[in-house]
Amino acid sequence: MRESRVIALSGVFQAATLVHCLAREGRCDMAAVESSLASIFRIDSDSAAEVFGGLSGIRLGMEVLVSSLDSNQRVPAVSRLVIGLMRLERKLASRADMRDQLRQGIESIQRQVDHLGLTHATVQSRLAELYSHTLSRLRPRIMVHGNPAQLADPARVEQIRSMLLAGIRAAVLWRQVGGSQWRLILRRNEYAMLARGLLARSTLDRG
Repeated sequence: MRESRVIALSGVFQAATLVHCLAREGRCDMAAVESSLASIFRIDSDSAAEVFGGLSGIRLGMEVLVSSLDSNQRVPAVSRLVIGLMRLERKLASRADMRDQLRQGIESIQRQVDHLGLTHATVQSRLAELYSHTLSRLRPRIMVHGNPAQLADPARVEQIRSMLLAGIRAAVLWRQVGGSQWRLILRRNEYAMLARGLLARSTLDRG
């Protein structure tokens, strides 16, 4: 269960990192993007790792988590996004109607994923629209800062919203496996150690 919490938390950090990179530079690790997007559609998986297609799918998130738990290497913008995602997940937890709306929307978009692929512009547009019609209406809203040129690009904004949706998916998983803000504060060093071990295992798994 402790490893599951680290994997879920890494998922939140991965999505936040991808949002940050897209907002600043307009580009990011596409393998990580695919893993995070895929997690949105794995609603009923047997394990936390399976949500991301295995440990390799969450590698970026684990790397950023380890760096973030070391106060000397923390990226404040990513940390703020992680906190924002976790707060939004708490708001979502009290809205059964919105959870149903999200599930129905995801199941509908799955049909397009099957035909077009996860990273197709149409799929990301639908995911962004789902985010806008649901989670973006909760308060406080997540504020994304970055390069004005990137944030003015409609396609980039859709990618960012898709990643925010992936971040909420990971935050929901974090809560489902027993994660909490207090647990993170009290077990900071333990989580960093576990994340390093999972990173080493993901490297071995890749051969």
